[in-house]
Amino acid sequence: MGPLNGAAPDRDETDPVLAGIERTVGWRFARPELLREALTHRSAAHEMQAQGGRRNRRPANKGQGSNERLEFIGDRVLGLLMAEWLIERFPREQEGALGPRLARLVSRPILAKIAVELGFREALSVASHEDRAGIRDAANVLADSVEAVLGAIYLDGGLDPARAFMRRAWDEVMVAQALPPKDAKTALQEWLLARGLALPVYELESSTGPSHAPHFVIRVEAAGRSATGEAGSKRAAESLAAASLLGQFQ
Repeated sequence: MGPLNGAAPDRDETDPVLAGIERTVGWRFARPELLREALTHRSAAHEMQAQGGRRNRRPANKGQGSNERLEFIGDRVLGLLMAEWLIERFPREQEGALGPRLARLVSRPILAKIAVELGFREALSVASHEDRAGIRDAANVLADSVEAVLGAIYLDGGLDPARAFMRRAWDEVMVAQALPPKDAKTALQEWLLARGLALPVYELESSTGPSHAPHFVIRVEAAGRSATGEAGSKRAAESLAAASLLGQFQ
């Protein structure tokens, strides 16, 4: 956990929301603007920039200041740290079992649940019209906030505090996953059949790398949606793709 001691320069000590989130995640930011950005939905960033543009009589730079960039890097950090943790907890499992575990642990429903538990839902800054529309409860918005905060912690303090935060936040769901989850391909097929929908179609998008370390990208399509999975075997890539697509439906 990052030291919760001393105030960083230019810190707004009057912001109780950010101070509460810092206590929750266990990291006191040297650059608190990163945390503020991580909790700023693009609608709020656009709204603030539009207001500033009207005052300054120049167009706003849309997208700047939202949590999208931090979500982008947080997604990669989460994948790395979760894979590391799974290797430690399940030293005898191979990729075929680890892949579905990873896919579930970083899935949208799990991230959204964690966001609510940590209070990110209330801390999110969203545009007033989006707030009235209930965007705070959208699973993708909640999930993105978790990845963005993780990315902010990583950029502010490195992998160690990011790892500490991730392992605390995911501890309950990790412990509950004593057995590997049902194979994602089977789960997706059952979900579709239960609703009278056509079976999924898998397609190999690319196969790269040397024979001893191949890299496969598989796309799956079903019910008008698609998702991709990447892994060192076709089976694992298909499983990751299926888990990703299933997360869109749930």
